Amino acid sequence: MTHRRRFSTRALWGAGGGESVVKAAIVDPEFAISGMNRPITACLNLGMVQCHFPRKICGDAPSGPQPLAQQQTTEPRTFTYADAGVDIERANRTKQRIKYLAHKTFNRGVLSEIGGFGGLFSIDKKKYPDPVLVSSVDGVGTKLKIAFEMGLHHTIGADLVNHCVNDIAVQGAAPMFFMDYFATGKLQPEVIEKVIVGIADACKQNGCALIGGETAEMPGFYSNGEYDLAGFIVGVVDRSRIVTGKVVQPGDVLIGLPSTGLHTNGYSLARKLFFEVARYTPDSYVNEIKGKVGTELMKTHKSYWAIVRRMIDAEAVSAMAHITGGGITENLPRVLPKGMGAIVEIHSWPGPPIFEHLQKIGNVPRDEMLRTFNMGIGMILVVPAKKFKKAQLILERCSEKGYVIGRIVKGERRVTYQ
Repeated sequence: MTHRRRFSTRALWGAGGGESVVKAAIVDPEFAISGMNRPITACLNLGMVQCHFPRKICGDAPSGPQPLAQQQTTEPRTFTYADAGVDIERANRTKQRIKYLAHKTFNRGVLSEIGGFGGLFSIDKKKYPDPVLVSSVDGVGTKLKIAFEMGLHHTIGADLVNHCVNDIAVQGAAPMFFMDYFATGKLQPEVIEKVIVGIADACKQNGCALIGGETAEMPGFYSNGEYDLAGFIVGVVDRSRIVTGKVVQPGDVLIGLPSTGLHTNGYSLARKLFFEVARYTPDSYVNEIKGKVGTELMKTHKSYWAIVRRMIDAEAVSAMAHITGGGITENLPRVLPKGMGAIVEIHSWPGPPIFEHLQKIGNVPRDEMLRTFNMGIGMILVVPAKKFKKAQLILERCSEKGYVIGRIVKGERRVTYQ
């Protein structure tokens, strides 16, 4: 069974779920008197709860007519949503705190207040005369498993928001509003609050409003202490300023912006290598990575919106690629036009030591590493050669590091490593 919350849209809603059926035998006096010797069975759908009534209720009725005085008069038990594992009162208390956190992210574009069925957001038509909406949805994958084990929940929310912001930023879109989905077996208010605090803080830092969300409490569906998390973002860009990659041409320079680590991709392989092959724990200090395993794996996914926005305003980029699942190998070709390929110089940037150590532990082939992990590059800017100095100046003014990692060439739409 689930309950759903929406704010500014975050109001609480019940939703059906669960298939278990409880059967209670009830003897109807009229049928008993008329000679019926079997009870009438009523089926009560009580969600994910299975009950067994005492045999004196659920068993067969005595054969033959029975005097009314001898008939069973025990009242059937009354069930509530809480009996099925869904505590509405606890959810309502949690919702009040979530409302407060969400409201702190509101800006002039938000038109709706807390409690509606949908969130309303207004586009600034003076700033965007011909607005185009850009949307994306994503999760944080099995990075959650490490968060559960470490009891570290406040950074996961920022991972989610920053990932989604970067996805729409590569098309030139400014983030407008965000919505989240949080699902768990049993609602733990202190856990969801930490997650939402991370989401709200990241939304505020990226200039977008947290205007809606849903919490699903589904008893028996998730293991104790575990949850799933997903986010949905909508941004806006004026049609004349959409970054499509169609103007990319040979000679354009590839500038790589460094990642903080794995970000939110490749964790299934990383967990297997660290925890099963090397038999580390999150608290293990490893000299090769210069830190504890858990700390390195939980580094927050970086948002590149601040630097990307300046590059777009200066018209210094012809395309951008967010390096997520699939690595540089699969993500960079997504923004290249037909007839254009990329040459990437593999040793042109200093990657975090965690990648080298992962490769060593699992003897992972280089090509497999490059299409699984970001390898230390979280965003690639494709910069026209004549705009290269301008791009460098912007990076310096923003105190951002950037590495020249390759160039665009004519050829098949793929990445060639050198």
